[in-house]
Amino acid sequence: YPTFDVGDQLFVEKISNKWFGRPVQRGDVVVFSPPQALLDILTKEYGDSSEIKPKEALIKRVVATEGDRAQVKRDGKLYINGKIQDDSFTKEDTANYKYGPITVPKDNVLVLGDNRNKSLDGHIWGCLPTDNII
Repeated sequence: YPTFDVGDQLFVEKISNKWFGRPVQRGDVVVFSPPQALLDILTKEYGDSSEIKPKEALIKRVVATEGDRAQVKRDGKLYINGKIQDDSFTKEDTANYKYGPITVPKDNVLVLGDNRNKSLDGHIWGCLPTDNII
């Protein structure tokens, strides 16, 4: 699986999903516009600060798709539909938080950062509407 470092440059291919109807799958790395829930959190935290960049593209890994049941249990491991996930690409062996269980709603995905314990991602702001994916 790819991982990215600050300063890496990416080429984003958006034709497959938009034109050919390829569904987003678990393990895909997606580039997306921030969802409203994230913008609301940033506004609450920073007010009218320059920290809020609603047009800035973000990148995360899809860990669950529509209809999946996702949970980070007390052991810090990610479970999808009751099965522990082999997240060998993550920076840490375990997350230092619990999350869910949640069922991913229609037209949404759950995205998490590979640096799970330092990522402002779906475990904080919830599911990502697929319309936000670039």
